[in-house]
Amino acid sequence: MRTQDSATAPTTIAVTATGSLRSESAGTASGTGPTGADATRTGSARSAGARTGSAAEARAAADPRSRGTLLAGLGVISFSLTFPSTVWGLESFGPWSLVAVRSTLAALVAGAFLLAGRVPLPARRHWAGLAVVACGVVIGFPLLTTLALQTSTTSHAAVVVGLLPLTTATLAAVRTGRRPSRTFWIAAVSGAVVVLGFTLQQSGGSFSTGDLYLFGALLVCAAGYTEGGRLAALMPGWQVIGWALVLCLPLMAVASAVTLSIEPVHLNAHGVIGLVWVAAGSTFFGLYVWYRGMAAIGIPKASQLQLAQPLLTLFWSVFLLGESLPLAAPVAAVAVLVCIAVTQRAKS
Repeated sequence: MRTQDSATAPTTIAVTATGSLRSESAGTASGTGPTGADATRTGSARSAGARTGSAAEARAAADPRSRGTLLAGLGVISFSLTFPSTVWGLESFGPWSLVAVRSTLAALVAGAFLLAGRVPLPARRHWAGLAVVACGVVIGFPLLTTLALQTSTTSHAAVVVGLLPLTTATLAAVRTGRRPSRTFWIAAVSGAVVVLGFTLQQSGGSFSTGDLYLFGALLVCAAGYTEGGRLAALMPGWQVIGWALVLCLPLMAVASAVTLSIEPVHLNAHGVIGLVWVAAGSTFFGLYVWYRGMAAIGIPKASQLQLAQPLLTLFWSVFLLGESLPLAAPVAAVAVLVCIAVTQRAKS
């Protein structure tokens, strides 16, 4: 910069970064800068701040997994009400009309949310995956389980949910290329065996004609969960199920009109409540939080939370349908919870 002295001509003084550093060092040496104690305190404060920042970062990294577990758990609770609600819905509707109307109502709810959020259409590369989700969890699983519940009790139908976590984890490993640890698989298989043995023992160990529907529902639902979990890592989970429902809306709207004209309708409180829940609760809200949970904690670990679903379904069956609770339920509940704890801690 330039400076003007009253007794001399203008001179130019060059100020460099090195000079500034030298001045600062000189000031420190002469006592005008920070003292040694000050420097020590400053360094300690910086170290403490770094440790605090690291702890905050660790908590921030852990929070998504905790939220993911909570969301997936809410999805399991919602799904556990599906069978009892379906039984209620069948009091007013036929099986085909119940499935068509529930999907239509859920699609209208999802479409309203998508419009309100001005969500753009998914990329073309995602539509094939959304079609798998639609065929698996919007049409296939509801239809097959509803048909099965005409001849099977809710406890017998719980076999499909007992086997669903293992099937989902297997399909996810094939689809995504991930390989869960041996501990994970041992716990998963053990939990599935416990649930399967429990439900079969309570139903007398026999297979009804609805078993074909149940095993078919198992396969299509596992495929839908796996593909939905993959898509939920690329877009918000509620958009995955939202677009899958909207994709089915034209077909389900036509199916609703046709089936309602063929199958008799006898409206009562149970029937309406059951329809509303399977449409808004199980199909939209349940799948929304479920896919968000899977995106946060991974498909294999989220699927193992469903090991608790048959026992929750039995509880709702007692509370809502008046069925008797088996004495073996507490033992099975403890065994299932142990398996869930092991799978949640196992590396995947």
